Amino acid sequence: MKTIPVAFAVNGEPVEVSVEPRKTLADTLREDLGLVGTKLGCEHGACGACNVLLDGHAVRSCLLLGVQAEGAAIETVEGLGRDGELTRLQRAFRDHHALQCGFCTPGFLISVTEYLRDVDAPSEEEIREALSGNLCRCTGYQGIVEAVSSLLGEEEAP
Repeated sequence: MKTIPVAFAVNGEPVEVSVEPRKTLADTLREDLGLVGTKLGCEHGACGACNVLLDGHAVRSCLLLGVQAEGAAIETVEGLGRDGELTRLQRAFRDHHALQCGFCTPGFLISVTEYLRDVDAPSEEEIREALSGNLCRCTGYQGIVEAVSSLLGEEEAP
């Protein structure tokens, strides 16, 4: 099948890949760039496991085509921490037992990263609403809400 060259930035690094026109961004990230932190759950945009930041906004990478990333800045879960260090948000997930199997965790981390960039002091109800686009079959969400709540009022970015 014919491929199309696509250039974009991933986690701050410029990349160029040749992708089939019908290949999803999720598959492009996973298969062509080896960034397997982006998970494929439902492949219908309902679960949030495949969330990545596209130009700073959380998007379902299973619903976008790789060719649609042309010129974009994409941040995956692999790009959240720097130099092997966990972010405050990742540490909060660890400290508050906000994960079990971990499959949904990358999508939650991406969603919360965007959310906390935009909202200063959300209530527990607002946090739950913000997380409602991500599904988890293991945790019951309480640890996730506690992890996010633990970051409120702190100066440093998530």
